[in-house]
Amino acid sequence: LRRRHHLHVPVLDSLREAVKRRMVADVPVGVLLSGGVDSSLIVGLLAELGQKDLMTFSVGFEEANGEKGDEFVYSDLIAKHYGTKHHQIFVPHQRLMEALPGTIGAMSEPMVSYDNVGFYLLSQEVSKHIKVVQSGQGADEVFAGYHWYPPMLEATDPVETYAKAFFDRSHATLKTQLNGAYMADTDVSRALVEAHFAQPGADTPVDQALRLDSQVMLVDDPVKRVDNMTMAWGLEARVPFLDHELVELAGRIPPEHKLAQGGKGVLKEAARLVIPSDVIDRKKGYFPVPALKYIQGPYLEMVREALTNQAARDRGLFDRGYLDTLFADPTQHITPLRGSELWQVAVLEMWMQQHGV
Repeated sequence: LRRRHHLHVPVLDSLREAVKRRMVADVPVGVLLSGGVDSSLIVGLLAELGQKDLMTFSVGFEEANGEKGDEFVYSDLIAKHYGTKHHQIFVPHQRLMEALPGTIGAMSEPMVSYDNVGFYLLSQEVSKHIKVVQSGQGADEVFAGYHWYPPMLEATDPVETYAKAFFDRSHATLKTQLNGAYMADTDVSRALVEAHFAQPGADTPVDQALRLDSQVMLVDDPVKRVDNMTMAWGLEARVPFLDHELVELAGRIPPEHKLAQGGKGVLKEAARLVIPSDVIDRKKGYFPVPALKYIQGPYLEMVREALTNQAARDRGLFDRGYLDTLFADPTQHITPLRGSELWQVAVLEMWMQQHGV
């Protein structure tokens, strides 16, 4: 696999086989289509493999704080290109708000990513039509699509480089935010990364990060998220990028080929043989839900109530001063991974209240 120019061919063959294994012969199958390269490539391969009645589903949200809440331009392009039965779900603020208790109820543990509610509402819609979908989870962790991988290439202190790009806050900062009684004595998050990076078998800092992300983060976050939200509506989500043979193949590809073209280089090269390049060469998207990133108006009232009610006060998890700072100016406290600190504390408290913890 050292020969650069042909790497994308075995990758495409392996992904085609992975998608094929997850096809269902005699019933329609859907794809959760974000408009990014991963889900678009799945649509392209299913179409090429002759999947009948291929349906695609995209979700978008009302904008907030001047930030757009959908990527319909790209998902529409793919749906049109392949002539899929496309369902575009637009979620206004009111419907988003109404869906939050159900979303939090479906979580097996607190999950702070905005796209939980996106997958929840998407699954509700999809379940009216079909029972099985394919989804693009895992491509970023397997083929190195996240922005914290390139800095790892040159890292002299891999743990520090990873923590800087990936951690929402340091242990010292956490001390100012949590009630002291809830603080661990040592920096357990960093210790976990140190221990994982120190294990043999990952030759470079990039490989160490990819191994941690694919074995721990991916399992406990993106995959669990989609699993929880689809299961809430009796839907089965299949993830071809996590096919064991494809993952093993990707693991043998040197990091620089994965990091090319701003990340996922070898996968993008494979995609060029299948899907329109407009979708490949765009800026990397994510599931934008602006109303939960810039918490204002009724959202601010909702989270303030959850964080200041009797249950929250009795628990006393967060430092009062920290909460007041967040309430005063929620849009100013955005984490390195573009998350709202206020949303994070609110989800944790709301989850515990809803599940009677």
